Amino acid sequence: MSLKVRSLVGLLPLLAMETFPAEQAEAFLEVRMRWFMENRPYVSRLITRWQDTRRKGEYKDVMMLAMVRGDDLRSLLKYMLDSQEFLSDYGLRAISKYHAAHPYELKTARYGTYTINYEPAESTTGAFGGNSNWRGPIWFPLNFLLVEALQKYHRFYGDDVLVEYPTGSGRHMTLGQVADELSHRLTSIFLRDEQGRRPVFGGNMTFQNDEDWRDYVPFHEYFHGDNGAGVGASHQTGWTAVVANLLQQRSEGDSTRKTGSASTNSVKTP
Repeated sequence: MSLKVRSLVGLLPLLAMETFPAEQAEAFLEVRMRWFMENRPYVSRLITRWQDTRRKGEYKDVMMLAMVRGDDLRSLLKYMLDSQEFLSDYGLRAISKYHAAHPYELKTARYGTYTINYEPAESTTGAFGGNSNWRGPIWFPLNFLLVEALQKYHRFYGDDVLVEYPTGSGRHMTLGQVADELSHRLTSIFLRDEQGRRPVFGGNMTFQNDEDWRDYVPFHEYFHGDNGAGVGASHQTGWTAVVANLLQQRSEGDSTRKTGSASTNSVKTP
């Protein structure tokens, strides 16, 4: 049974991809790919023609293996980059904002009606201890992986593929530029804005203004889907520490070319 829920789970096929130098494929991959195309014709539509997968340019010969490409890629990004759906000022929501006004309902004869709606912060139910990071807030692990996937897609497509960002704006960008924009939204959670406030602290004026606290930034478990305030465990660190990689890329420039790691030991930030 298919559940018509607009969830970040539906964007996960974007992660099933990798790029690599074309010469690495010549020794082993080409033979296996041709075997599948000849012996499993029902999956051949998912395979780009072999000679079309090589791109020449700045990255020399680059190949890509991906579950999502072409029109399917554009279709997913149309929803992902829509501010009324997944795109927040601070990253990508776990559930589309569409469900705030249009909750999804599953009616069962035995157990009644189950409802899924957009919950940007704390859960409105006690399920899973009130944890709501899959019901609307911004969750760093998948945001980071989606940024990384867009960087890899850009490595293959380069400037040949432009998408509207945000959806409906009339403004078009390369996938690498979109990756940078998403990265900036995510890192802005922790950085001071023009008013000197850090979104992560939300309405806590002690952390926003007190000189003894304002520069010590906790890595929350997840973040409010509309205003970026920290939600859940306030000293989660763990997966949220990947923001260090994004900050390093931001300091070095074009994130489509930077994939290095950064130390997460420092707790004081600009």
